[in-house]
Order: sequence, then C-alpha cells, then structure tokens
Amino acid sequence: MGDRFDLTGKVAIVTGGGKGIGRAIALGLAGAGAKVAIAARTATEIEAVAQEIRSKGGEAIAQVTDVGLSDQVEALVKATVQAFGRIDILINNAARSFLRSLFDLREDGFDKIFDTNVKGTFLLSRSVAKVMKEQGGGRIVNITTVGAVRGGAGMGVYHASKAAVKMLTMCMAVEWAPYNILVNAIGPALTKTHFSRPIWSNPEVERQIAARIPMGRLAEPEDIVGAVLFMCSDSAAFITGQSLYVDGGTLANT
Repeated sequence: MGDRFDLTGKVAIVTGGGKGIGRAIALGLAGAGAKVAIAARTATEIEAVAQEIRSKGGEAIAQVTDVGLSDQVEALVKATVQAFGRIDILINNAARSFLRSLFDLREDGFDKIFDTNVKGTFLLSRSVAKVMKEQGGGRIVNITTVGAVRGGAGMGVYHASKAAVKMLTMCMAVEWAPYNILVNAIGPALTKTHFSRPIWSNPEVERQIAARIPMGRLAEPEDIVGAVLFMCSDSAAFITGQSLYVDGGTLANT
C-alpha cells in the first residue's frame, strides 16, 4: 500500500503557524513532503518556521495574515497559489481567547474571539474551497477543542466559538462533498502551548488538570500532528464532517 501518509507534491496552508500546535503541524506536513504556506499575524515567528522547513530541504513561504480580515485572507490564498500553483490542504488553526469569566469578558473581547475563530475559519475555508473545487478536491482540517462539546468556566466564549466551528465543519462537509473537498475537525485537549500558558503555568493547576485526564498529562503540540496527517492522507479518503478528539481520554472520562 506504500506510505499512505505521504504528502509529497501537496500544498498546504497552516494558520496560526508561528508557534504551538500550528508550528508543530506545519513542520509535520513539511516532513511528510508537503509545501507549506505559514500564516499568522507575527512576521518573525512564521518566517522562523518557514526557514526551519527550508533548512531541512522543504519548501515554505510565510505570509502575514489576520484571518478575520477578508483582504488579508484573499492575499494569503493568492500568495500560496502564486508560489506553489495550487492548494490541497488547509489547516484552520489560528485562534484567539481570553481567560475571563462570562461576567468579565468585554464585548470587544467577544468580537475578537468570534472574528478569528469562526469568521476567520469561514472566510479562509470558502476562499480556499473555490480553488480546491477547480482542482477537483482537497482537505480542510479545523482545529477545535474538547471544549466544543462540553462546558467550562473561564473560557466560555472560546468554547462557544469552537462549538460553532464544529457545526461549520459539518455544514462545509455536506456542501462541498460533491467537489471532493473533505472537511473534518481535530479537537485537542488542553495542550501545553504559549496560547494556554495562563492556565497551565501554575504547577498545581497543571497537576489538577492532568489528574482528570486518564493518560495523566496535558497534550504536547506534537501529539496533535498525527491526527492531522491522517485526515490529510489517503487513509481518510471517505471521512468528512467528523471531529476527532486527541484528548488522552478526557471526553471518555467526562
């Protein structure tokens, strides 16, 4: 059967690709043979990841992008096609959140979370799907969270935004299946990244969280990569509209 995770010749976009889960995914896709366009709001971070890929013999570009702004979304898609000629894979990983109670989160905080997590996923997915439709297909993977299907304190609007992305994943999957565009979601448990540092940086809090996870630890960014590669590979050729949770047994223990 050969290497069914081989992505040689494929072209991928990874948003939020400058650090954490996005960086790990970008490096993983490049390691599987894909050419990668890395997008985020911080130029130095994404250029560093692109250079790391190039140093290992891969091909990568960095494009500063705020996915909540349609003109920057279109510029990202255009730059990727200009550089590599096509788009086969989109990883919607960019996300924003604030560790605030529902009483304390400001209205502009709500808007920032939904603009990035939901509107950004919609805008970029639609733009990329138009390219994929003309090519004859592609894969879109949305990064959500276990919080998309269960409540929690302190990040309620983030959870709500990811629940919206989960539903958007299913709707895109249904509408775009006739064009061989497969759309799925990966939902990590709490992962040790800069994004989540305000939660796990306290050792006692980390210990308490890990105690509720059957595998006894928080996820690392590299733990998420295999599930993404699977969804982008030939092994997932008849899977669409699904959410795969990489959570160390978290939801099974709810």
